[in-house]
Amino acid sequence: MTASGALYPQKSTIVRARNAGALIALRTAFGVLERVAPAVGARWAEQLWCTPPRPRTRRDNRPGPGERFTVMFDGRPIAVETWGSGPNVYLMHGWGGWRGQLGGFVTPLVEAGYRVVAFDALSHGDSGAGSMGARRSTLLEFADALGAVVTVVGPAHAVVAHSAGCVATALAVSQWLTAERLVFVAPMSDPAPYLDQFAQALGLGERIRGGFLRRLEQRVGMPMRAFHIPGMADPESGRPAPPPTLVIHDRRDKETWYADGVAIAASWPGAELMTTDGLGHRRILRDPDVITAVVRFITASPVTMTRSA
Repeated sequence: MTASGALYPQKSTIVRARNAGALIALRTAFGVLERVAPAVGARWAEQLWCTPPRPRTRRDNRPGPGERFTVMFDGRPIAVETWGSGPNVYLMHGWGGWRGQLGGFVTPLVEAGYRVVAFDALSHGDSGAGSMGARRSTLLEFADALGAVVTVVGPAHAVVAHSAGCVATALAVSQWLTAERLVFVAPMSDPAPYLDQFAQALGLGERIRGGFLRRLEQRVGMPMRAFHIPGMADPESGRPAPPPTLVIHDRRDKETWYADGVAIAASWPGAELMTTDGLGHRRILRDPDVITAVVRFITASPVTMTRSA
């Protein structure tokens, strides 16, 4: 998830406003494939969608080194790092991220008496390749990686997730994961609108677009609507009620829309919304007031609901 702005969604790994020539070439190529080989175009679109960008930095939030080890999932290594002791708080990075991006939460949580567990999803950071090969993954694999780590390390007291990692965490909670508290920072509430913008940016025709969606749903084994976080709290869905959840989102986030955070907080019973203004999509992870609010929430202390930077 690389590009920002209204036209270019976070999920697009190949579209950048400053690279107009490449975008024109891609749109031209997909236009030709729509006419002569839509199945090839659908496969290519799926590969682009499932390719995370390389992180902009690997060291910006990194705490002191913790205990490092590897957890295996389906024969694939997941890099895990832990700090402290006590109830487990898991850190779930976003698409194209890595475990160090949430490093600002480590020391305060350890000092509050928790064991902090961070890991890299498959095809991210120091972990091995996902099922689609090197540098390709899906949000379902994010959830699978979380499950593999929890199985080895132990039950979750809380999960702090960022961006699209919130979708994977919510999916896990709706199906099998038990946690006392959840924190969603700059969450994506539903991949579908971002997928729509991805398709529009590439100029995908109806035949390629339809095949692309079918391939995605076949790959993850569920319809795209299953990743819609607000719908996961629908009492008619038969899913368990979500735990207390703190949603933190910046009004000027250019990669996941502030409206996504509002929608989650409005639909999940008892969820709280903390609003910031001017922290954007990544700096919000390093903001001292945000970190303090997260620690207070996890320790069940009061949370300030609205703050402007």
